[in-house]
Amino acid sequence: MADQDVWLVAGLGNPGPGYAANRHNVGQMALDELASRFGGRFSRHRTTTMLAEVRLRPGGPKLVLVKPLSFMNTSGGPVSSAAKYFGVAPERVVVLHDDLDLPFESIKLKADGGHGGQNGVRDIVKALGTPEFPRVRIGIGRPPGRQDAADYVLKDFPAAERARLPFVLDDAADAVELLIEQGLLAAQQRFHGPRA
Repeated sequence: MADQDVWLVAGLGNPGPGYAANRHNVGQMALDELASRFGGRFSRHRTTTMLAEVRLRPGGPKLVLVKPLSFMNTSGGPVSSAAKYFGVAPERVVVLHDDLDLPFESIKLKADGGHGGQNGVRDIVKALGTPEFPRVRIGIGRPPGRQDAADYVLKDFPAAERARLPFVLDDAADAVELLIEQGLLAAQQRFHGPRA
C-alpha cells in the first residue's frame, strides 16, 4: 500500500565542508537538527541529494529530508527531482532557508508568494512550476554597514550568534513539526508573535 502521508523537507545551502557553517547554510543546519531528533541518517540519493527518511512518530507522517548536492542557486532541480521520485505534491514540499530580511533568531513561515531575492527559493519556484509551497524562513539579519550581501551570507556566524544558533535551529525544526502536524496557521501563531 502506498504511503499517502509523505512530506518532503528540503534544507537549502551549498555543498561541501567549506560552506557548512556559513549563514547561507542555516537551512541545512536546521534539517540536520530535524534528522537527529528522529535518528535519520543522510545518504547520497539518485535525485542529486543527500537524503534521509524518518517518521514524526510511530504511524505518523513520513518525512523525506533532502539536501541538494547542487549549489544554492540551482536547488530547484534536485528538490523537484526528489518530489517527483517520492510522489510529493508542491504543497507538501517544505523549504528551510536563510532570510536576510528577518533579524537573527526570527523564524517565519509562509505557504506561497515571492522568493524575496533568495535565489535557491527562486530556482525551486521555477522547477516546481508554482510558488505555492511552504517555507520556513530563518532570519540571519542584514549585513552591517556597506558589506555586500553575497559576501555576508557566505561567512560563518560570529561567536555571539554561534552561541545562540542551537536555539534557532531547534525553533526551525519545531516549526516544521508544527506545520506538518497542526497546519500553517498554528505554526505561524507560535512563531510570528513576540518571543517569550
